Amino acid sequence: MKKIYLAAPLFNEMELQRNREMAEVLREWGYDVFLPQEVSGLSAKIIPKDGTEKVAISRKIFESDLDGLKKCDILIFCLDGRVPDEGACVELGIAFTLGKKCIGYKTDDRCLDFTGMDNLFIEGCMDFKVMHTIDELRNELRKIK
Repeated sequence: MKKIYLAAPLFNEMELQRNREMAEVLREWGYDVFLPQEVSGLSAKIIPKDGTEKVAISRKIFESDLDGLKKCDILIFCLDGRVPDEGACVELGIAFTLGKKCIGYKTDDRCLDFTGMDNLFIEGCMDFKVMHTIDELRNELRKIK
């Protein structure tokens, strides 16, 4: 069973819900999904309000997510939003450097530059292929299975 790392923003309830729904669809398709918000947790909810343990908790989340990247076969990067999430951009760069298959998924019409694309390094890590519908994503994943 191929393992997918789902890199996506996770900073509000709408994003968290979308990530859960997307992970569930991927699981229904037969993939093992590493969803950082499920596995590593959310720093804003774990770190005490007084900031104690911030570095230790942040390090634990970082190491957990890094381990998920190392063990995955495929990274799916959700590019929706005004700009791509900076943490997901780093996850993409790590996955690309590790030789993982990286796929972009974007249903948002906004883009970063006049060409209608996002940053060329982001898209380059995904072989300049970004899926815009769930059917396109499924077809792309079928090519890898």
